[in-house]
Amino acid sequence: MSATTHLSLSLGPVLYLWDGPKWRDFYFRIADEAPIEHVTLGEAVCSKRLHFIEPHVAEVIERLEAAGKKVSLASLALVTLERESQLVRGLVRDSIHPIEANDLSALGLLTGKPHSIGPLINVYNAATARLLASRGATSICLPPELPMASVREIVRDAPGVAFEIFGFGRVPLAISARCAHARSKGLVKDNCQFICGDDSDGLIVETLDRQPFLVLNGVQTMSHTCQSLLQELAHLTAAGISRIRLSPQDCDMVAVARIYEAVAAGRTSAAEGLERLVLAYPGVPLSNGFHYGQTGASWIAAPVGAAEGGKQWRTS
Repeated sequence: MSATTHLSLSLGPVLYLWDGPKWRDFYFRIADEAPIEHVTLGEAVCSKRLHFIEPHVAEVIERLEAAGKKVSLASLALVTLERESQLVRGLVRDSIHPIEANDLSALGLLTGKPHSIGPLINVYNAATARLLASRGATSICLPPELPMASVREIVRDAPGVAFEIFGFGRVPLAISARCAHARSKGLVKDNCQFICGDDSDGLIVETLDRQPFLVLNGVQTMSHTCQSLLQELAHLTAAGISRIRLSPQDCDMVAVARIYEAVAAGRTSAAEGLERLVLAYPGVPLSNGFHYGQTGASWIAAPVGAAEGGKQWRTS
């Protein structure tokens, strides 16, 4: 990665249910210690969780902006109730901060207003990216399942749009109107008792052979593995990606951000960075298979000096 290239780090919204003080203190530490330039806040998964964080949003925004970080607010990923529809309308109408759309229902409200597109909206080709940009999108976080070959083509054929890549975190795979997390604990969504709060990093789902497979996070299904594109940062920058998104996990995210920043700046090798990353998020296997057009849960060891993503590298 050349010294003149600037690759910034962003932090996506916390996707899990953390209690209010933990959520607040997490962002306070991000504000004070993490080399992150842009932070997206809010509840994207389940509207029932909003009351946990609402008392702390204003002070978190103030702390982040005092530290020089840009802030945007996330919309819900799935709107199924009139109450939720009103929440999205109110967010778009009243917010003085840019909105990140995570569902198509927000796009009509945002037409003509500068906004960003989150990774939960399917942007699979350049034509879609150009259409979204024409309606006011200034940046797009591409879906985490896209292979590098597609990423390169989209960025090349949609000039003028800032593109972001999901570079760290359990991958959000699906979201449902029903809550499998509550069901697994013998509860239903309408009387869930916020049981997902007992699993601050998600609830592991195993196969019949007792192998970790997925993670439940309320109404959301996520990967068990943690996607990491740390060794691919140079290739992503060369393709025109300007921002790497870190998705908060229940680990030391300041350490994670510092590792990514050090590798992006060339002060630390990717190999050393990966060793440190495993220590920062212990017990969770890393994956990058989607990037190479393979099974998402796979880990592909990219050869030193490889210039092309999407090739069939040897799986370690």
